[in-house]
Amino acid sequence: MLSFFKEYKKFAIVFAVISAIIIAVIYNTLNVYKPLPIYQPAMVSTELVDSTIQYKKKYHKIADFSLINQNGKIITQKDYENKIYVADFFFTTCQTICPIMTKNMADIQKEIINDDDVMLLSHSVTPEIDTVAQLKRYAIKKGVIDSKWNLVTGDKKQIYKLARKSYLAVKDQGDGGPFDMVHTENFMLIDKKRQIRGFYDGTNKEDIKRLLKDIAILKEEYK
Repeated sequence: MLSFFKEYKKFAIVFAVISAIIIAVIYNTLNVYKPLPIYQPAMVSTELVDSTIQYKKKYHKIADFSLINQNGKIITQKDYENKIYVADFFFTTCQTICPIMTKNMADIQKEIINDDDVMLLSHSVTPEIDTVAQLKRYAIKKGVIDSKWNLVTGDKKQIYKLARKSYLAVKDQGDGGPFDMVHTENFMLIDKKRQIRGFYDGTNKEDIKRLLKDIAILKEEYK
């Protein structure tokens, strides 16, 4: 009987040790920091990507740009240097998805208002309509805070190129001319190296929550 209890004791100790190891492994697996993916053109639907880069698998970054914001200020990549930012494409006269997207972008603005590392950038896909004055009226109406969020207009060719070759977010109209485009509901999360780290449905509240969580994850890379 005594030997039985000795054997049982050994078994209990071994079982306890194995259980502790398993619990530790599970805990570490669930809590380990997992960086966000770095999106390349080859990872995105071909309808959103210019045909010249559809199969590019590495080294993709947002290109240099020069556009004009709601205050008539020239905005370039330098204004977003060492910043995380959320980008999208819209137009002020849109009556379908744009009002929802803009409302959700404004909600993001509230969440990042005191975070100097994060900004917002919205590109007009109808720059011939969205003049500086029009963007300013829209910005005031939607509660845009100039220090956090730029609404930009400019050369349509440049905006189209950014949309298709940099942000991988806009569909080609196909039959309306070489620079016509159909914007999507996509929000893009851009890191401090100008790389795309996430795509989100700008009309979906759950995706907005996921975006905010991903911003927090991305910020961990810079600590």
